[in-house]
Amino acid sequence: MSSPEIASLSWGQMKVKGCSTTYKDCKVWPGGSRTWDWRETGTDHSPGVQPADLEEVVKKGVKTVVIGRGMSEALQVPASTVDYLKKNGIDVVVLQTEKAVAEYNALAAQGVKVGGVFHSTC
Repeated sequence: MSSPEIASLSWGQMKVKGCSTTYKDCKVWPGGSRTWDWRETGTDHSPGVQPADLEEVVKKGVKTVVIGRGMSEALQVPASTVDYLKKNGIDVVVLQTEKAVAEYNALAAQGVKVGGVFHSTC
């Protein structure tokens, strides 16, 4: 199963190819995507992305996870989250969201089993 292309990104809106939903924040993985609801794990801009935010994506068998920190990079990514991914043998890329989406799409186009979490505002 391939990772779906992120078809468009603008402030507060993301579209994933093959999905009719418009996301504010989203999770993507080979074969799927869904809304990334921060309330599920108590995530906030600080301390930021928690391992719990990534467990679902990791369980999909990804080799790389791309994290989009927001348009102004307000979303933090603590070292503990990066360590969690590395301990699971997963490469991690942390970038400003526009750059993160470009990197994710490039990896997906190369056939990499890539997943990601993307914040589309601040």
